[in-house]
Amino acid sequence: MKTLAPLLASACVICGQLSSAASPSQHPNILIILTDDMGYGDIGAHGCKDIPTPHIDSLAKNGARFTNAYAAGSFCTPTRAALMSGRYPQRSGNEDLDGVTGPLPRAVGTLPQRLRAAGYITGMAGKWHLGHAEGFRPTERGFDEFYGIFGGGVANNIPGLPAGKGKRGGPVMVVRGVTPEPATEYLQDAWGREAVRFVEAHRGQKWFFYLAFNAVHVPVQATEKYLKRFAHIEDRQRRVYAAMLSAVDDAVGAVLAALRETGQLERTLIFFHNDNGGPTTRNGVNGSRNTPLRGSKCETFEGGIRVPLLAQWPRVIKPGTVYRQPVITMDITATALAAADACGDTLDGVNLLPHLRGEKDGAPHEALFWRCRTRSNNFAARQGDWKMVWSTEGAEQPGPNQKPARFMLFNLAEDLGEQNDLAAKHPDKLAALRKLWEAWSAEVDADCRKLGIEPKMEDLSAKPAPKRQAKKAGQGG
Repeated sequence: MKTLAPLLASACVICGQLSSAASPSQHPNILIILTDDMGYGDIGAHGCKDIPTPHIDSLAKNGARFTNAYAAGSFCTPTRAALMSGRYPQRSGNEDLDGVTGPLPRAVGTLPQRLRAAGYITGMAGKWHLGHAEGFRPTERGFDEFYGIFGGGVANNIPGLPAGKGKRGGPVMVVRGVTPEPATEYLQDAWGREAVRFVEAHRGQKWFFYLAFNAVHVPVQATEKYLKRFAHIEDRQRRVYAAMLSAVDDAVGAVLAALRETGQLERTLIFFHNDNGGPTTRNGVNGSRNTPLRGSKCETFEGGIRVPLLAQWPRVIKPGTVYRQPVITMDITATALAAADACGDTLDGVNLLPHLRGEKDGAPHEALFWRCRTRSNNFAARQGDWKMVWSTEGAEQPGPNQKPARFMLFNLAEDLGEQNDLAAKHPDKLAALRKLWEAWSAEVDADCRKLGIEPKMEDLSAKPAPKRQAKKAGQGG
């Protein structure tokens, strides 16, 4: 596609072009922390007042905070596919949950596979959501170690609370490797404990660890230890949500402490990211807040796709750095591979280290794109400060509680909350963004077909949800 090729050429990561990116500290350990359904406004670094997140905030203080960071999808699986592949998820057919549009194809190389080929030990704890069948599980996609759940929406294993309340009965099961076993502690504590164990066990080796919390996704559940901290919050849902997020922050703090105590903090590149905007009006409302953004999870307004991104690497990323150009999930992948001097296929992500260190000027991307045909066909494109939006709003399904989509145009530099639609005032700008998006959409569909996968071409949101099959251990919605 000639229209888009120049945009993607600059995003290619080719083996042999990465070695200068990692200096002065060569080949760091890599830690990627991902939260699930967290609101944009729910960490202290973004101005949150009622939920202290000191350990998460320390990453911004001691590293970089990205003020225009985006998830590659407006909900779970697409963003995770982008993180693991370094590509737009539509290129591999991952337009919806793995149970709808399929797992991450085996033909697509993953971040842990590439890092393992570069000599890294690889581990993961938490939520996968990229396939649960044989051949698609974490230990079959590049992770040496895995302790977690294959899907989402899993009960959090709280003593005295019925397991799977609102989802299913029976014990809360997690998976070690490929073997299910009963959970023995609150899941957010378990993920943090497993990360600490990995950090301590592999000191002296190059390692990559993916810490993928299932918090703060529903069911919103927390132990009394964390609930006691927020007795002053009157709204019950917000109080439990705050407790869950506090558990995440404690786990992040425990991992940072383990890095310091084992002498590995100075040589560890850390990212903190979230998979999509908070579900404030649809798809598992959890008490999150996307302040000051418009929209919710599963929408392509800013509230559905703009998310936190923090990065820390002592002596490489200057403490207190604020980076204001638009970036996206796949940039984490490209940056990690560059820092590791690891080989990879052509990526849509860009190595951000030269931008953070002032070695490159200008925006890493000429344009960014989003699309989900199965969720009311929401899509968007951003170029510079201009953003085209086609998005429903409100309820998940069409009806009186859902606002129909229409083409909208916003200038985010002047209107971060997307309240002033400029489509009628600037039709030429809207037309240009539509043309750019259409070229991208056609290109990713063509790449999807090269994998033998026919991309979803219809809007399924108005149809009844298919009956779910019984879930296996560690799998959820």
